[in-house]
Amino acid sequence: MAKQQRNHRTPVGVIAGIAAVAVAAGGGAAWWTWNSTQSPTPSPAPNTAQQVPPVSQAEQTAQTFWLRSTGNKLELVPKPIATTADRPPSTALETAFNNLLAGPNDPSVSTTIPRGTKLRSVKMENDGIHVDLSEQFTTGGGSASMTGRVAQVLYTATSLQPNAQVWIDVEGKPLEVLGGEGLVLEQPLTRQSFQQNFTL
Repeated sequence: MAKQQRNHRTPVGVIAGIAAVAVAAGGGAAWWTWNSTQSPTPSPAPNTAQQVPPVSQAEQTAQTFWLRSTGNKLELVPKPIATTADRPPSTALETAFNNLLAGPNDPSVSTTIPRGTKLRSVKMENDGIHVDLSEQFTTGGGSASMTGRVAQVLYTATSLQPNAQVWIDVEGKPLEVLGGEGLVLEQPLTRQSFQQNFTL
């Protein structure tokens, strides 16, 4: 009887092996169930929008050009106009022209632009800069005065873009001849063409 009972005993190693398999299977099933219920986190979409670089403060520093006598001729004297960097360039130029037409505050410089000249408009177009002035711009003065005022307008207009072309209008019409002495202007004007054709 005792011998028969010994024959029906299950070895301990077999029991341990079965238990280990059951634990592993249960753990694997639990992991698969938990993982299948988790929604995958989508990867953030790449930012493909092109960033427009901000306009630097240097590009926004327009200048007003005044005149100074050096004895036998005139020279142009730039004065920077403080503007905030978030303002459009055309607004910076408008500020510079309004300062120019108001006249200098510095006694060491002067202007030959007639008092009362008004800025009708200043526009930055694809083909250059268009400046429209009131009729007072064409009054008074000799050839030196006429040349000086054209230089002041031209250099102030191109203070943000020195190589730009400039068109000068008076009361909405292109300025072709300035003053009684007939200063002929071939437009568009540039700093280079002015230096080649005129002397201050």
